[in-house]
This record gives sequence, C-alpha cells and structure tokens, in this order.
Amino acid sequence: MADKRPYLTDTIQHLDITRYGDVVPLVEAMGKMAFSARDLARAADIYDRMLADRDCGVILCLAGSLVSAGLKKVFADLIRLNMVDAVVSTGANIVDQDFFEALGFRHYLAADLLKTGVRDDELRELHIDRIYDTLIDEDDLRTCDDMVRRIADALDPRPYSSREFLIRMGEHLDGREAKPADSIVYEAWKAEVPIFCPAFSDSSAGFGLVAHQAARGDGPKVAIDSAKDFLELTQLKLKLQETGLFMVGGGVPKNFAQDVVVAAEVLGADVPMHKYAVQVTVADVRDGGLSGSTLREATSWGKVDTGFEQMVYSEATLAVPLIAGYAYHRGHWKDRQPRRLNRALEAAEVA
Repeated sequence: MADKRPYLTDTIQHLDITRYGDVVPLVEAMGKMAFSARDLARAADIYDRMLADRDCGVILCLAGSLVSAGLKKVFADLIRLNMVDAVVSTGANIVDQDFFEALGFRHYLAADLLKTGVRDDELRELHIDRIYDTLIDEDDLRTCDDMVRRIADALDPRPYSSREFLIRMGEHLDGREAKPADSIVYEAWKAEVPIFCPAFSDSSAGFGLVAHQAARGDGPKVAIDSAKDFLELTQLKLKLQETGLFMVGGGVPKNFAQDVVVAAEVLGADVPMHKYAVQVTVADVRDGGLSGSTLREATSWGKVDTGFEQMVYSEATLAVPLIAGYAYHRGHWKDRQPRRLNRALEAAEVA
C-alpha cells in the first residue's frame, strides 16, 4: 500500500467558546438585523432562557458530522459546565467521532482538491475515509470498532439501552492511563449526564456489535434495546416535567426527543410540551422530512410549545459557536444545580 501519511497531517482543531471574548454584544446586535441573523439572536436568547429557568431540564440533540467538524469541545463544555442535562445523538457523533478521538485518534483537514471527490478512489485504496473536507484513517476506525466489541464481550449478555452501554464506554475511558481531554462520552460519564443514541448500531458501534453477536452465535449476547432508550428518556421527561431542546441537525435525535411528550401521554401521564426549543438546520421544510419540519409544526403534534421556539437555517459550525458562546458569556449556567440523571434512572430501575 502507498504511504497515506501525506494526507493525514493537519488535524481538525476543536473550537473553544470559553477562550474568545464576550460575543454577547455581537449576537444582540444581530438581533437588530434581518433574516438568519435575527433568527440566530432569538435562538441564543431562548437557549439562555432555558439555562436561567431553574425548573427546566435541557436536552441537547446532535445529528450530522459535528464532532469531526471541530465542535467536540463546545459540546463537552456544555456538559462539563452544567449547561446540558441529557444528550440525544446519532451514533456517529458519539462513537465514530468522539469516542474515536478519546482513544487517541484524530480527524484531518482535506486539501481543497480532495473535497471535489476526484481522488476518492485513491483514498479508498489508502484506507482513508472522507467527510466532505475532513479525512479519517479507516484503520483507526477499525480499532475503534474492535474496542466496542471488546466492551460488549466483557458485559453480561443481555439487552442494554444505548445509555447503559455508553456508561460502560465512559468507564473504559476512565480506566485508561491517559484520560481523554474534551470527550463528550467521558465528560457525560463523569457528570452522570445520560447520552442516548436511539440508532446506536448505525455507526461504528454497529460493526463492533455485529462482530460480538456473530462470535456468540446462538449463545447469549449483548444487544441494544431502542425501546428501552425510549422508555428511559420518557422517564426523564416525567421526572423533569419542564424541558427545553437545543437541537443541532434533525433526524432521529430530533424526533426521538420531541416524541417523549407523546410517549408520556401513552403511559397515562399529563406532561407539558417542551417549553423551549431551538433547532439549527439546513434542511428544507418543503419535502416533508422531519429534519426540516418546523417547530411550529411540532405544536400540532403536541410536542413543542409556541412561546419560545426558533428555527435557525444555518450550517452548524457557524451557528452553534455563537448560540453556545452567547449563553456561556451570559452566565446563567453558573447557578444551575447538576441533575445527575443517570443516577436517577438507575434508582428508578432498582425501584
């Protein structure tokens, strides 16, 4: 095989919202503009309101290649600083990208020529995967897959929610000699913040679990129970009552988090709709897809209240640092009490 190292030199640098000056005046000035600038300013204000509302639990939803793009530290800081109480994500962000980097691997900048696709055949021969203008070493990804298999092999063979399995992944990271910096999985494990990946197997985790289950044959094995995920997140809604959503992208995490209001009603409970909701997306509402459906539309389903909701049609690497940075510098997170919802779910299971 030819040498792949020339392609894998410059690493993605993760943005640090705590490092730069106060963006509050900038975002507030955008609120006096028009179009997406005004929408973004209102979304930042709504997220800050979630944090200022002491009765509100905040659920962060992640879809799209966000960690590989350089947003890992932003989300890790939101967890570390108690600006998030639960996370619902695609498996790719949590396993292929965050856990992958926590194991010591990296994402790399692709040259402008590569993002045109003209050298994808060559990248394939070199075992290099491309996400638009970002590169990943496929051999490193296989190591990540195998680590998931090894974690599964060490567990009692039974169904687990993705939350339960991710706790074991956090424990694995804690057991390593070199503790990872700014890992979403690790920070969530330390803070007892639950992470749900309702489509967990649609990621590197899936390859590891396929290998685990194939090796076990007809014997007992570890499985991921997505219905248990749904029940656990619904139990959190029942406990929290008042909730706000900060959604980056759409897809399964968006639908899963919104649906807990209806799931609670199915269980016979009367819970309020999500009081606050912000979504950053580039999806189009006109094709009927969930990712682009408006938060006002979700009101017709009884999921999101209309008082404090805002769509922001923007690419995430542009909008998220401003929204999160605004809330960070406003400082309402400083007086929030950690909810440690993993502990609450474990207590409910014992009961």
